[in-house]
Amino acid sequence: MRSLCDLNTVWFGLVGFLLIGYAILDGFDLGVGGLHLFARGDRERRTMLNAIGPVWDGNEVWLVTSGGALFAAFPEVYATVFSGFYVVFMLLLAGLIFRAVAIEFRSKQPMGWWRRAWDVSFSLSSLLCSLLIGVALGNIAQGIPLDARHEYAGTVLDLLRPYPLLIGVTTVALFLMHGAIYTVMKTEGALRDRARIWVRYTIIGFIICYAITTMATLLYVPHLAEPIRIRPWLFVLPLGALLAIANVPREMFYGRDFQAFLSSCAAIAFLLILLGVGMYPYLVRGSPDPAHSLTVYNAASSPKTLGIMLIIACLGMPLVLTYTVAIYWIFRGKVHMDHLSY
Repeated sequence: MRSLCDLNTVWFGLVGFLLIGYAILDGFDLGVGGLHLFARGDRERRTMLNAIGPVWDGNEVWLVTSGGALFAAFPEVYATVFSGFYVVFMLLLAGLIFRAVAIEFRSKQPMGWWRRAWDVSFSLSSLLCSLLIGVALGNIAQGIPLDARHEYAGTVLDLLRPYPLLIGVTTVALFLMHGAIYTVMKTEGALRDRARIWVRYTIIGFIICYAITTMATLLYVPHLAEPIRIRPWLFVLPLGALLAIANVPREMFYGRDFQAFLSSCAAIAFLLILLGVGMYPYLVRGSPDPAHSLTVYNAASSPKTLGIMLIIACLGMPLVLTYTVAIYWIFRGKVHMDHLSY
């Protein structure tokens, strides 16, 4: 049995850490975007934009960094996934671009039609990005058709199977809940009261999706639960996810918005850790033949490359974390509109 402390496993954990950071940070601003059209009036929509305005672009850096880490540590996985999921990732890129353009362009003109058009673009792009992220994760979790050369052997339609689509819908529900809680935390007055109602409905929607997804996983993707059956102590992970999800409505009931947001962050982290534990040592599972799978060992860069990149990561990650913490600390508190606001 290989050591859990070898470089390949360490890099598996680092890529996972970056993806968790992206899901937590960009998840709430994708959720805010998805809820954007439910705000009433121009001022409320501007308030929601300014709630994420100082941080949204920094959040997306985590996605770029995770892609770079995947390319450096597991280049064959990068090549297989990015070529096989080409259409999905191009749509995701288009969604991210239209979100950014909508945020920056919306307030450039005062006309109502102009702002409504960018509002629709911002909201639909946010929902599309959330859905596509979930679909990509669902395909990775279930497995994709790979040939003996580890190349994707399916079509675009093969990526739109029921289970990945279910993961996509669940991801949308999770990010909407996450974004609604963030909106409550950052706003005041009527918008905050309305966002509390959004939290209530999005929590119900996510719990329903989570329950259905759990049953579908146990029935149709049983390999994800195999590590927990082999090592019962790993049951703390689904238990932690369940407790984090259950704590969200409890904290909201007592008006502890920040604690509810932390619980939502913890739920996202636990769910992705569960996915990582269920996948390990596979990075891309071949279906129907697992022999064609890409693992942390057959798809990794050379040990020398992994070692050098680990040193660079150890130097760079503290800087990224420090910058992230500093930005959120500087822009803490409620949103206050001024002439420089979006």
